[in-house]
Amino acid sequence: MANIKSAKKRVITSQIRAERNKAIKSKVKTYIKKVDAAVAAGDKAAAEAALPVAISEISKATSKGIFHKNTAARKVSRITKAVNTLA
Repeated sequence: MANIKSAKKRVITSQIRAERNKAIKSKVKTYIKKVDAAVAAGDKAAAEAALPVAISEISKATSKGIFHKNTAARKVSRITKAVNTLA
């Protein structure tokens, strides 16, 4: 553990931010999995319903600095493409 007061504060702050970032990333992964599961099942209606929710969560995470904007764009592009390939 750090000895300097400011360094101790940084350690605590880093832990808090890491936990917050981890929770948000986990949430995004869950919504992406819902879209992927609907696509794998061939359920176009469920996939189209889950898609805007997943895109919204990805956008929120990006605005909070959890994901880089290009990473977010790539994720959105991949799930949108997967939904659009359903007949």
